[in-house]
Amino acid sequence: MQIGFKLFAENYSPTELVRQAVEAERAGFDFVEISDHFHPWLPEHEHSPFAWSVLAAIAASTERIGLATGVTCPTIRYHPAIIAQAAATTQILSDGRFTLGVGSGERLNEHVVGQGWPEVRDRHQLLREAMEIIRLLWQGGYHSYRGEFLTIEDARVFDLPDTLPDIVVAIGGPQAARLAADLGDGIFTTDPDASLIEAFEQAGGSGPRYTEVPLAWATDEQAAAESAHRMFRFGLGSWRVNSELPNPAHFDAATQFITPDSMREVFACGPDVERHLEVARQFSDAGFDRLALISAGPDVDGFMRFFTDELRPRLSELSG
Repeated sequence: MQIGFKLFAENYSPTELVRQAVEAERAGFDFVEISDHFHPWLPEHEHSPFAWSVLAAIAASTERIGLATGVTCPTIRYHPAIIAQAAATTQILSDGRFTLGVGSGERLNEHVVGQGWPEVRDRHQLLREAMEIIRLLWQGGYHSYRGEFLTIEDARVFDLPDTLPDIVVAIGGPQAARLAADLGDGIFTTDPDASLIEAFEQAGGSGPRYTEVPLAWATDEQAAAESAHRMFRFGLGSWRVNSELPNPAHFDAATQFITPDSMREVFACGPDVERHLEVARQFSDAGFDRLALISAGPDVDGFMRFFTDELRPRLSELSG
């Protein structure tokens, strides 16, 4: 099992995210995972930098820690040929430490280029075609491709790493699980749902199983719950709704009845290491082996110390 740190790009500046990645390496995390958005989720969020620039800076500022996108939508805001190039370059700059996480995206980020927001069936087909294009370009040489939605013409990625990045696919049901099994090297999800792993494996898939563990450390439980509410209340909504909302104001309205007490039901809030282990154990028991810890509390550096001194030694108790 590997333990990672979630770089929540919607809440921090680019330079602060790089600093957090350096501190995560120093604290003993195995990898960092960064969100790749154009807009933040909520009005309280004040940032949303270009993830690929941040990744390059992290690669140059660290030596050991893995890097991953969690996740990139390679279909509308980006063309998959650009993501094939970006991921290959990031793998080279990081000396082989990069993992490309991909998903079908949210209206929040993809509608900004004025190409509309497809229905679910089309989004899955777009992702399949995008992954086929990325795999094709990673073979080297010039390639053309014409799918139902996506096209490349006489394209070549010139700088390819000796070892290609893994591609892990965000899944929420059987259709995405089949796509991950067909073209991916692993899966990514935010729910402690063993049936998603089973669907992936039954479709013939194997490889790392990434997830995010909702933690909010603070010396005071109420302060932790209030911080989690400010930063992550959008995460308690249905993803069928979250994928359709176009801007932070809509997420604010959709989450108006979620309270700090609501956050306590999902997030480990406060200083109690046993509660943090209880939440993490849900994911390890479900079969996930790449646990990215969310720090939704008000003090990132305090969480890093808590991880090093108390939580990390206890995480060995988890199955995986």
